[in-house]
Order: sequence, then C-alpha cells, then structure tokens
Amino acid sequence: MPLTPKTSSLSRRSLLRALGGGAVLGGLAGCGVPAAYVHPGDRAVADLSASDRRLTWANWPLYIDTDDDHPNRRPTLEAFEKRTGISVKYTEEINDNDEFFGKISPALMNHQQTGRDLIVMSDWMCARFVRLGWVQEMDRAKQPNVAKYLDPQLRSPAFDPGRRYSVPWQSGITGIAYDRRRLGREIRHVSDLWASDLKGRVTLLSGLDEAFALLMQGNGVDITKWTAADFHKVCDQVEKYVAGGRIRRFTGNDYTKDLVSGDVLACQAYSGDVIQLQADNPHIRFVVPEEGAELWADSLMIPDRAAHKRNAERLVDYYYEPEIAAELAAWVNYVCPVPAAQDVLAAAKDKDTAALAENPLIFPDAEMRRRLVIARDITSTERVEFAKRWNRIVGL
Repeated sequence: MPLTPKTSSLSRRSLLRALGGGAVLGGLAGCGVPAAYVHPGDRAVADLSASDRRLTWANWPLYIDTDDDHPNRRPTLEAFEKRTGISVKYTEEINDNDEFFGKISPALMNHQQTGRDLIVMSDWMCARFVRLGWVQEMDRAKQPNVAKYLDPQLRSPAFDPGRRYSVPWQSGITGIAYDRRRLGREIRHVSDLWASDLKGRVTLLSGLDEAFALLMQGNGVDITKWTAADFHKVCDQVEKYVAGGRIRRFTGNDYTKDLVSGDVLACQAYSGDVIQLQADNPHIRFVVPEEGAELWADSLMIPDRAAHKRNAERLVDYYYEPEIAAELAAWVNYVCPVPAAQDVLAAAKDKDTAALAENPLIFPDAEMRRRLVIARDITSTERVEFAKRWNRIVGL
C-alpha cells in the first residue's frame, strides 16, 4: 500500500480554498444568492435505480481496497456488484476538495446533474454542500447497517445533525507525529512543539481547515464552539513562532518526507499516514495530546439530481456491514467508522491482520476517545476573512 492512502502532496494546499471558486461560492451561500442555494424540492429527479442498475462513484485515489496481484481490481466493490447486480463506475477523480468543488459546482448551482451518484468529500467541505443544499437526504430506513453500526462519535456533526445528508467513508485524527529515537523524549502536549530542542524542526499543516483545531485545543479551547477571537489568538501565536524560527515550514502531506529524513522531529500529522510510516520506522509515534485532537471524516454524499439515488444508498449501506468495513479498514488503515469491524479483524487467521484490531489509530480505545472532538466548521461568512489571514502566515 502506498505511503499516503488518498492525497497528493498538494491536495490540502489549494489556493482555491481561500481565494478561488470555493471561497466565492461559500460567500454566495452566506449572502443567500438564489443561484447558489437549492431548495429541497429541487434536489431530486426521478430515480432510475429500479430499471437502470448502475451508479457512478467519485472518490479519492488509493482510498479503497485493491487486489495485490491485480491493482485495478477492487474486491469489496466487485463483491457488491456480484451480490446486487448493480454496475459501479468508480472514478478516482478527487485530488483536492476545492478543486472538485469547482469542477461540479457549475452544474449544482444551475440545478443540473453532475453525472455522479456518490461523492466523497472531507467533512469541512461537506458542510459547504449541506449549507448550499447541493446534496440529497438519504433514506436511513433503507440503510439498516448505517443506522446500527455507525460510530456514535461520528453520528451528529454540527453541520449535519443526525447525518441526514452524509455518511462517513473513513475517519481520522489530526494530532502530532514525532520520532522518539531522534528526539529522545516523549511529546504529550501541543505546547511541547515549541520547546527549545525542537526549534526549526517542526512543521504545521498549511491548510486552514486541517491546522487550526489542534492549535486551539492547545490553548484549552472547546473546538465544538470556538470563536473568532480563538482563531486570531492562534494566528498571533503562529506568527510569533514563525518569526522566532521555531517552524521549519508549512506542509501538505509531504510532511511525511521530512519526518522520515529527520529534517523535522515533530509535526502536525494525520493518523492514517503515521500507521504507514511506522511499518518502516517503529520509532515514529503518533500522539493525541492531553488537551485533545480533532476527529474528522471524509464522507459519502449523494449530489442533487443524482439519477441512481437508491443504488447509491445501497452501496453506502453495504460498506457498513462489519465484515466489509473490516476488509476495507485492513487496507486503508484510517479510523474505521464501524467499530463492530474490530471484532471481525481480531478473529482473522492472519496475525498481521488480527493485530490491526488492537491499533488505536484504527479503533481508538476509550481513553483516546475521551480526547477526540469534532470541530465546528468554519462558516461561509468567516471563511474569506480567516483564510486570507492564515494564508498570509503560511505563504500561500
């Protein structure tokens, strides 16, 4: 499996996030421009699922299980097609949230079909789709596995109470990674990043949505209800650390290269990436600071006017069967949104596979869960102001 399961090094650094089409359309939603917002009655078209047994699914690269001997084969997806008779056109066309938003937004804001029945977006971007009314409500009565097995901690984010419009595909944690052998000590707090022995050997994530929550938690902020003052305090602090030479640079997923090479000793990081790094270097650790860390998800949504809504709902529910979720988790190695999959993996005959059931970065234990929080999203009215300031600091 490749080092970084789903994103390129630039995937979380797009200028579009703050200054391009995404920010503009986010602003339109905040201003209530009729062309952007879609009313519930205009979101659905006649569902062709019963007579047209197919669907189109857009996902990130390397974000589904593949056959080791035949990389173009996807075992769980092929099993779904065989079981249901539904043909799935699977495209790995999402490389950046904002880039994909810009790709399909003209159709959505003009009440047209996107040509996709299912998409996967990071939750902060899902929030924008939900606010704009660009996704359809799923029929949970027809998704018994989602209703039964979805991780309780992911069931009701602020942007989508009750998960009516989105269902987590995979989840993850934004915390701190460090090389224990090279550093010679443990890291337990966000403030540990600013110790003298780490000066110039620390990186932070460059993306606004990826970076701010952990830093706020280091200040003791409840990120479920953070304020503009909390955000600007973090910016003031980061500006001071940049001026003092404490931060080596701001990164996308390329922080992994710096950590492996030893150019940095500690960095803001994603849990799924660290599992892959640990396969080659067991001295690399991932920590959820005592102040807490952000739990996030990349979620499945059905866009407006999707022609195969029921087929898409069936596919979503299929991946919430614990056996299927376990097979996917063993390949992807992010936080599994189906806790019941842990027992399935634990019973595996293969020792390496069974060991994944005990990995808290795939199945967080109770102690870790107490420190995991889903941050409230940045609203459309906040985004332009906050992104401009953050991007000036990180040099975007």
